[in-house]
Amino acid sequence: MSDKKCCCNKKKRDEAEVKDLITRLNRIEGQIRGIRGMIEEDAYCVDVLNQVNAARCSLNSFSKVLLSSHIKTCVEDDVRNGSEEKIDELVELLQKMMK
Repeated sequence: MSDKKCCCNKKKRDEAEVKDLITRLNRIEGQIRGIRGMIEEDAYCVDVLNQVNAARCSLNSFSKVLLSSHIKTCVEDDVRNGSEEKIDELVELLQKMMK
């Protein structure tokens, strides 16, 4: 069983995972601030939209990393313990994400 467990809707992440996720979020935050700055400076629409797309791609990448971790830890542990609760939760989440 993995040492990373979902319990009471909490998850203990190792330092490397936390560092990676925070780095990704900081990059996304910087991209969003950059977009705001572009608007304040009357940047060309296409240039702003290109930056919006870059931020969206970064968010998608963040989601993929987090989703992968969730499947490999929380969902896997739940299945090994004979429960399918996390699978049902995952299916519901994926349906929301794919709208």
